[in-house]
Amino acid sequence: MKLVLFSDLHLDSQFAWLGSRDVGRRRREALRRALGRIVELTHEEGADALLCGGDLYEHERFTPDTAAFLQHTFASLHPRRVFIAPGNHDWYGPRSLYRRVSWSDNVRIFTGGRLEPFPLADGITLWGAAHQAPAGTGDFLRDFRVDRRGVHVALFHGSETSGLWEQGSDKHPHAPFEAAALERAGLQHAFLGHYHVPRDAERFTYPGNPEPLAFGETGPRGVVVIEVQADGTIARRRVAVATTRLHDIGVDVTGCRSRGEVGERVLEALRGLDGVARVTLGGELSPDVELVTGDLSELGRSACGDGAVEAVMLRFGDLRAGYDLEAIRVEPTVRGQFVRDVFEAELAEDERRRVLVTGLRALDGRDDLEVP
Repeated sequence: MKLVLFSDLHLDSQFAWLGSRDVGRRRREALRRALGRIVELTHEEGADALLCGGDLYEHERFTPDTAAFLQHTFASLHPRRVFIAPGNHDWYGPRSLYRRVSWSDNVRIFTGGRLEPFPLADGITLWGAAHQAPAGTGDFLRDFRVDRRGVHVALFHGSETSGLWEQGSDKHPHAPFEAAALERAGLQHAFLGHYHVPRDAERFTYPGNPEPLAFGETGPRGVVVIEVQADGTIARRRVAVATTRLHDIGVDVTGCRSRGEVGERVLEALRGLDGVARVTLGGELSPDVELVTGDLSELGRSACGDGAVEAVMLRFGDLRAGYDLEAIRVEPTVRGQFVRDVFEAELAEDERRRVLVTGLRALDGRDDLEVP
C-alpha cells in the first residue's frame, strides 16, 4: 500500500512577522499552491491515500473560502482516500471547519479523542485520533493496545518527547508520547504532525511542514511517500513541494561610509535570489554613517525593487561603530574623559559598548542615538 503523508500546512497563517499585508497574502496563496502540488503528487504516485497529520489550517483565522478550497481540493482526489487527524491548531470542535463542510465520501476525518480504527486494506489498519481543544491533549497511546491481528499504523498530531531538545524548547509538547510506547501498543509505525523539522525514526515519521512558515526551519520542505509492506515494514521517500524559499543572509558592512553603500552591499547579497530574505547586518560601521531601525525598513523596500525577492527583513547583528576607542581614550578632551570613565566603570562588555557608542554620538551632536 502506498501513502502520501504531509502535516502542518497552516492555511490562513497570518505571517505578521513579514510586516506587509500584501506579502502575507502572497505567502498564504503559496500555502494553497503547496497543497495543490501535494494532491498532484498523490495522483502521480498512484498512491492509495493521502494522510494529513494535523494543523491543516488555523482555527482562529479560517474563512469560508478556505473551507470551499479544501472541499474541492480533496474531492478532486476521488476515489483515493484522504485521512485527516486534527491537531492543536485545527482542533475538532463545534465551530471547526471540519464540521462546516459537506465532504466528499473519500474524506475521513478522525474526530474522537482516542485512537479509532479504519481498515486501509486486508490486514492493514490505520488508527487515528483528533485534538478536541487547542491545548491540554494528553497521550493518545496511554492505555491503548491494538485489538486485532495484522499490520497497524497510526496517524495523529503529537510530540515524541525524546526529540524535544532537538526540535527546540519553544515547541510546546502537545499530546506527548514516548517512542517506546508505539511498540507496546502494537503499532508498527506512526505518521505524525506537530514538529516542523522533518524526522525519520524507526517507528515514526514527521514529514515537517511542506511550505516554510518562519526563518530557521531547516530540512527539506515537502511530503513523505510511504509504502507499507504486508509484514509491516515501511519504505519512505521524501519529495519537495515547497514553492517558497527563505534565505538567511549575513552582510558585512565594514568600511561602508554611507547608508547608500550599506544598501549596495545588501543588494549585492540578494542578487539572483527569490522568495523572502532575512539580512543580518554585521561588522564595523563608520561612526559617520547614520543607520537606525527606520532606515532598515526603507533599505528592505529598496532591496525588493523589481527583483525576484518578495520581501526583505533587515536586522542588526554584531554591528559595531568604528570608533578608535584607544585613540579617543588618551585625548585631553571631554570625549577622552568620557571614554576613560566608561572603561573604569564595572560594566558588562555589551553594555559598555552601547554606553560608549551612544555617548560618543551624543557628544558628536548626532540624533541617531539608537544602538543595536
